[in-house]
Amino acid sequence: MPRLESSAIAAAGYNPERRLLFITFRSGGTYTFYRVPPETYHGLISATSPGRYYHARIRGRHGPRR
Repeated sequence: MPRLESSAIAAAGYNPERRLLFITFRSGGTYTFYRVPPETYHGLISATSPGRYYHARIRGRHGPRR
């Protein structure tokens, strides 16, 4: 999983075949998000603020599972 320059998110990974996004938070825990389009993953890893991107585009939309 690529490491991110973020105070909230440590790393993120993606399975394009299953459209699964994996996010490891610095506060602890890795979560899986479902039905995530590839452009959302690419947006997250290239965002100047991955934490803000997560709150705006991912949180509450793709149902995290621990």
